[in-house]
Parts: sequence; C-alpha cells; structure tokens
Amino acid sequence: MSPRFPDFRLGKVLATSFTGTLSERHGDAVERIPTPNRLVDWLAVSGLAVESCTTAQLERAWELREAIHAAATAAARRDPLPGSAVQIINECSFQGRAAAVLTPEGNRQWRLGLGSASSVEDALSVIAADAISVIAGERDGKLALCASPTCQAAFFDTSQSRTRKWCEMNTCGNRQKKARFNANNRKNASSAR
Repeated sequence: MSPRFPDFRLGKVLATSFTGTLSERHGDAVERIPTPNRLVDWLAVSGLAVESCTTAQLERAWELREAIHAAATAAARRDPLPGSAVQIINECSFQGRAAAVLTPEGNRQWRLGLGSASSVEDALSVIAADAISVIAGERDGKLALCASPTCQAAFFDTSQSRTRKWCEMNTCGNRQKKARFNANNRKNASSAR
C-alpha cells in the first residue's frame, strides 16, 4: 500500500471499523478514505460494494463516521449521547435501501439498492444500523476507548473479561509496549552509569 493510501484497519464490528478510517485522532491523524474511490474500496472490502461515489457522498460518509465516533465515545464514557450525532446516525439509517440476506453457507450478507443499483447511501444505512445496534447495547460486548493517548478510538470489546485496552493490539498495543520497553531500557542504561 502506498503512503498516500494507508492500509485499512478492519475489525469485526462494522461501525467501529468505519470510525477507524480516521486513526490517530489525537496525534498525527491518518485519513484512510481521503477520496471517493477509497471509500468505494473500503465499502467493497467490508462487504458493501457500491458502483461509484461522489464527493458529496464521501462528505456524508465522513459526517456519519464522526457522528458514530462521537456517540460511541459518549457511550463508552457513559455520557449522554450528542443529539446532533444521534440525528445524523438516524438519518443515515433510514435513507438507504438495504436488506440482510442469508447465503447458502449460512452467512449474513447485505443486499444494497433493492431493485436498483446500489448506492453509497444504501451502504451508509447498513453502517448506521450497525452503530445503532452497538451503541444501544444490543450485542454481547461493551464499547471502550483505546488506551493509546494519540488514538483513543472507540472499539467494541468482545473479550471474555471485557478488559481489552487497545483498539488493535498489533498497532496501538504494540506501539505502547515498545515505548514502555524503550523507556525501561533508557532508565536501566542511566542507572548503570
């Protein structure tokens, strides 16, 4: 992947994976869907393939992403949900035409654009519905915030103990472990003098 288009950070929960398309929010932010075509790519790898995306649709996707992030962060902190975020999530939820279908293999798959070509609005409605399910507490797990001071992403913790600290162990968790290791090495080197 080129530096201009960093890899997608895909998780198991659609809504929080979507908020992860903007990472390191409290550091050097990394925008993973900077163009309409990158949003099309992200939707495709997330099982929500659409044919095209306009700049206005990308801007609406960013708006939904930030609304989900704000609402999920508030829910994780047990704060009241921001009214404007709730409004955007709800609007996106009912603006699309999508249905869950069962595949012959027994998996759920989304069919977008019932009776017509699929659109970004259809995909955003699925993401918004997923966010509603997570934020409303309908799933087994809990919303939490990444312990990385530069990340602080909302993620859905489904670990048995519900004590996960990082949005992703292979990124934020490893970065924090490495920083701790280096700090200990510096401390040990200075005390050995």
